[in-house]
Amino acid sequence: MTDSGLHPPEAPAAAAIGAMAVEAVALTKRYERLTAVDQLDLVIPRGSVFGLIGPNGAGKSTTFSMIATLLRPTSGTIMVMGVDPTRDPVAVRRQLGYMPDILGVYDNLRVDEYLQFFAASYHLPRREWPGLVDSLLELVDLTTKRAAMVNSLSRGMKQRLSLARTLVHDPDLLVLDEPASGLDPRARVELRDLLRQLRDLGKTIVISSHILAELEELCSDVAIMEAGRLLAAGPPRQILDQLGHGRRVRVRFADGTVEHHDVADADAQADLLRRLVVDDQRTVVEFVEEDGGLEHVFMSITEGIVQ
Repeated sequence: MTDSGLHPPEAPAAAAIGAMAVEAVALTKRYERLTAVDQLDLVIPRGSVFGLIGPNGAGKSTTFSMIATLLRPTSGTIMVMGVDPTRDPVAVRRQLGYMPDILGVYDNLRVDEYLQFFAASYHLPRREWPGLVDSLLELVDLTTKRAAMVNSLSRGMKQRLSLARTLVHDPDLLVLDEPASGLDPRARVELRDLLRQLRDLGKTIVISSHILAELEELCSDVAIMEAGRLLAAGPPRQILDQLGHGRRVRVRFADGTVEHHDVADADAQADLLRRLVVDDQRTVVEFVEEDGGLEHVFMSITEGIVQ
């Protein structure tokens, strides 16, 4: 990477430690009779990978648009990187990279021209463009496509190019609305690996996706929305424990027998394993939690409400 490209963040000032990337209180957006987002309280820590999930019409894209300064809330408050986007949207945009759920690529440009266009839009010095474009194309693995026309790229390449565009001004916060939509399995794996790199660079990533298993691999926390309202937020396993759904564990022993045990929480799961191995002296070859994970959380608390 060149100095004009992406780089790990410097150590934060003491005042910034523990600050939130996004803080919303009673955030509401109405369109005449439709309430798209209803009294949303949301906290997203800096440096986290935060998943926003919900069925179609849940209010995810509307929430993203308010974070990205594209929509003004009807009521409530929101702070993005310590700034009120309704009072100073430009300051928010300097720190935020937004990738909407549409490609937003310009077909009559070459790949490098596309990134140069956004570098100019952010008023970056022209002398920095070559190094910046090189760094971004390397990051998203499109170096060999720099002279290709945008409309010649595959959908997966266009998604990676759109992500590169959100990084032109090296923002601290990335808001990605369905970035894996329509991608084949290989392209989704490549995108997931890229997001991990960005996480390791210290970016805060807020992401929505219908592919819940992939979000579970990436996200430290999630928020589940339905019909514009927040149903739950936190680590997926913690949400399930708080809801009292418990856990079901499948145990396979060396003699081939299989048992299923219902446990209340992580402590009870650990006690079960200790009892089987230490107290009962049985040889356990597989100890797997069933029916857990983000998909189970989602199906447990949503009702399929469509606005």
